[in-house]
Order: sequence, then structure tokens, then C-alpha cells
Amino acid sequence: MRQAADGDKVKVHYTGTLGDGTVFDSSREREPLEFTLGDGKLIKGFNQAVVGLGTGDSRDVTISAEEAYGQRREELVVKIPKDQFPPNIEPEPGVMLNLRQPDGGVLDVTITEVTDDAVMLDGNHPLAGRDLTFNIELVEIAE
Repeated sequence: MRQAADGDKVKVHYTGTLGDGTVFDSSREREPLEFTLGDGKLIKGFNQAVVGLGTGDSRDVTISAEEAYGQRREELVVKIPKDQFPPNIEPEPGVMLNLRQPDGGVLDVTITEVTDDAVMLDGNHPLAGRDLTFNIELVEIAE
């Protein structure tokens, strides 16, 4: 049986859980995830877990925070005076925003707290600092 290798276009079903068993994402109720192994578009540990699987094979893998979204970085948490917030946006915890940086890049942030005079923004990925466990099933290797 052919095994998946770097450069192969594959389709997988997966379920991702946290240490307490909470499911944070799953493809089981939608189309399988399609990607090319080794193209760098997925977290490193996920890509490596698919290498060596044959069609129909599955694997459970725990990916450390370092191999997933990295550790939380406190310098990515900032407090913005509320009067500097755009008037057309009502700040509420949980709202995600795209901030344009001085160099033209975009930083995705989540509003974590709103007080009478300030808004706390967190630029960390929501899963940063967390070890992630995935059940991965290889559905197809494209020929």
C-alpha cells in the first residue's frame, strides 16, 4: 500500500482536542482537509503525523505548543485607550479584528476585555501555549 510522503496532495479527516478533551476543531461534518504535504501551510506537527499513513489509516498524535502555534507571548497583549478605538466598531470580548501595522502587515487580534476607558487586544493565536491532540485519518492520496 502506498504511504503518504512529502510532496503528495492528500485529503484527511481530523478531530482536534485539548488536554481536557474539549474538541476545538473537526472536519468530520464537512469535506476533508486537502493539502500538499511539506508545503508549510499547516502546523509542522500535523504535517509530520500524516507522512507514512496509507489510505484509510488513522493516527492519534499530540503536538506540543512549540510545534503547533507556539507559546503565548505577553508582548502581543496590548491595552488601547477606548477613545482611540474606531467609532464604527463596538468593542466586545471575543470579537476578532485585523490591525494594519506600520510596515503594512496585518495582525489578527482578539478583544479580550473592555473597560470604561480601555480595550485589551491579544495578538496571540487562540491556541498558542496549548498542546494539541489530533485524530487524523488519511482519506486519499492524489495520484
